[in-house]
Amino acid sequence: MIKKRQPPESKRKRPKKKENEIGCRRSMRLLKVDPLGVSLPAAPTQPMLEEEEENPLLPPGPLEMIPENQDDSNELFRASLKTWADMSKTSNERTKEGLSSIKSYKANLSGMVISEATVRKVTRGAISSVALHPSEVRTLVAAGAKSGQIGLWDLTRQCEDGVYVFYPHSQPVSCLYFSPTNPAHLLSLSYDGTLRCGDFSSAVFEEVYRNEGNSPSSFDFLAKDASTLLVGHWDGHLSLVDRRTPGTSHEKFFNSSMGKIRTVHVHPVSRQYFITAGLRDVHVYDVRCLNSRGSQPMISLAEHSKSIASAYFSPVTGNRVVTTCADCKLRVFDSSSLSSQIPLLTTIRHNTITGRWLTRFQAVWDPKQEDCFIVGSMAHPRRVEVFHETGESVRSLSGDCLVSVCSLSVMHPTRYVLAGGNSSGRLHVFMSQESF
Repeated sequence: MIKKRQPPESKRKRPKKKENEIGCRRSMRLLKVDPLGVSLPAAPTQPMLEEEEENPLLPPGPLEMIPENQDDSNELFRASLKTWADMSKTSNERTKEGLSSIKSYKANLSGMVISEATVRKVTRGAISSVALHPSEVRTLVAAGAKSGQIGLWDLTRQCEDGVYVFYPHSQPVSCLYFSPTNPAHLLSLSYDGTLRCGDFSSAVFEEVYRNEGNSPSSFDFLAKDASTLLVGHWDGHLSLVDRRTPGTSHEKFFNSSMGKIRTVHVHPVSRQYFITAGLRDVHVYDVRCLNSRGSQPMISLAEHSKSIASAYFSPVTGNRVVTTCADCKLRVFDSSSLSSQIPLLTTIRHNTITGRWLTRFQAVWDPKQEDCFIVGSMAHPRRVEVFHETGESVRSLSGDCLVSVCSLSVMHPTRYVLAGGNSSGRLHVFMSQESF
């Protein structure tokens, strides 16, 4: 075989480097040299936690109700406290009469509007819980923040002085409820292991429960008179707290069959039953069958494929359950008969992927309308959605003043007032014309 002669390889000559040529730039930060040429000190091995410095653990016991954003000697704040303490309990007659027709309900929702006067920043950082005072003459909104703050906004006072900010907690406030028997009491639960009661009449945040070892996530009133509470913990435990007994410890401590508990909600009629939402589990328990070693649920809802943000009974009869799941579905179940199974009635496609910077959505029932619930939305223009239990879209509440995502929303028990909180500490309130 004749081998072909390969041509000689051409050797390229490297260009000579000019003496005055500027070389590649190198980061002085990566070289650990400051602009003056002095070596920088070595970085600390363990970074300092800014949140711990900003929000240190608060001492046990009662805390005085002093607004952080205003002078504690403010006469207007003292007058507001007296007004809030004197506000009477709302009447439930409208709820007891039964459901209004869906036609009249839609008409009332269409009259709800938002304006610049009903949008206000009330806390520092993301809002993690919202509550509406049940008063029928004043509009008082409470917002709990991830910073541990609680903001109170009295919309009846159309001025900046209507917002008061308090620091009763050092970590996120995950649950806020006005007491159903004494609306002058605002109960708040925080990841810092404390449950406090803000009393407007005494201007003190009383400590109701403390458990720093098992971080709490959610609570609800077990007794109708709000004397006993059921607290869920992130590690799957449950605490029974009696407010009538001295001290701040639990009466009983149970171990559920769940690895994590996000929300706890007590049945509005048969109050021995309650529902919990966790990782991918929704369980219904009988409080009489709980024990410290391990409690088995009465019913388990296994239709969810991803983590669950919340599960709530319908407000008047408890005949329905609505759940919010990370699989972008809202589900409605028939809980009219708490037997071995709770059948699935409706599945609604709804974008629930809020990302890491926004608070997760939670679909909650409208206390006035047993068969309708509200939930935040990622759609443009920004809105709050109202759905019927059949999956029908009842109303989209929107407006030019709503330009961000309201992750959490709550409806007034008797009036057409809705308050929604976003992840920058801002409250958005929709109100009917009659409420202004």
